[in-house]
Amino acid sequence: MAKRGNNEGSIFKRPDGTWRAQISINGKRTGFSAKTQAECRRWIRESKNQISEGFNPITKKPTLQVFLDQWLDTIGSALRPSTVKNYYWVLKNHVNPYLGKFKITDIKPEDIQKMYATNLGSGASEYMVNKSHKVLHVAFEHALKLYLVHRNPVDGTTPPKPKSKEMAYLDEDQVQTLLLTAQEIRSPIYTLCFLAINSGMRQGELLGLKWRDLDWQRKTLNIHRQLAYLSGGEFEFSEPKTKSGKRSILLSDRALHELRNQLEILDVRRNIKRDTWEEYDLVFPSAVGTPLIASNLRRSFRKLLAVAGLPKIRFHDLRHTAASLMLNYGIPVLIVSRRLGHAKASITLDVYGHLIPSQQEEAVKIMDDIMTPVSLPVAPGLHQFKKK
Repeated sequence: MAKRGNNEGSIFKRPDGTWRAQISINGKRTGFSAKTQAECRRWIRESKNQISEGFNPITKKPTLQVFLDQWLDTIGSALRPSTVKNYYWVLKNHVNPYLGKFKITDIKPEDIQKMYATNLGSGASEYMVNKSHKVLHVAFEHALKLYLVHRNPVDGTTPPKPKSKEMAYLDEDQVQTLLLTAQEIRSPIYTLCFLAINSGMRQGELLGLKWRDLDWQRKTLNIHRQLAYLSGGEFEFSEPKTKSGKRSILLSDRALHELRNQLEILDVRRNIKRDTWEEYDLVFPSAVGTPLIASNLRRSFRKLLAVAGLPKIRFHDLRHTAASLMLNYGIPVLIVSRRLGHAKASITLDVYGHLIPSQQEEAVKIMDDIMTPVSLPVAPGLHQFKKK
């Protein structure tokens, strides 16, 4: 048989009917056995991809931390920078300290399960441990494709179920109190709060909103961008995560009036801080034109709630407030879903269905009315059953 070149694979059939694939790397050979020739071809193809990505199936298997670092480099071009940095943070703080020095082939489900318990015991939330479970599962699926492991050990674990938090939102009176207080103290986030409740937009969508997205004639906002925060104080503008997130929202005359006032306020602020102003065309920028920092928004919102004497809620809960008000006033679920940017109306029902006023009493009355006998001529066919 002719000598094979470096990284060149060969496949042959054994006497027992099974197939054997082999590949040579730097003069050393490794092989793979399977029931079908197609499986062997796939193994050679994946092995070559593995080599091109820096993994050598013959050399010593990497530790989990080394593999995870290489995996993050591999997926970097396919995911949002914010997603990759989020993965990096989760792995750095909740996985590598416990399993990072293990050889990737030595990690068993019980090791991962013990890591979950240790993280919980150290104060990590069920949500965060569950997130580390999901990220680690995706990483091991990649290792499986590269034939670094024979199975995904995360499949054999049971992550903690995140505790569901009760939804918080403001009622009509509280909304009025919030907005009147914001006007009274001249809060810099008054218009931001107004539009959040009026439109139901997400925080990232509001902070990524630019004046060019506003069509004054058609009274619409075109949402096709969101602001995402990265580690180290960096930020990025990115598209909404789902296709339905890209949408057009119709604005009321009151909302347009508030936005005109916001534009005038920014013109004054821009002139005052001409030397330090950085123009991003943002509707809700910081005091110097740059994207508003999330921590500063939280601080301003908490101050506003305290002055207004309202319960402590998150800024995101203004989106829940918008949904609850629309549904309580009988706005069709489909319309609410589109304003919120949900992919399906069923998602809106799953999240906010319990807020829709019960109409069971009306349903009971209608069904009774339908089924209650009334005085009508007896059907001719029933005469034969009458007693003579």
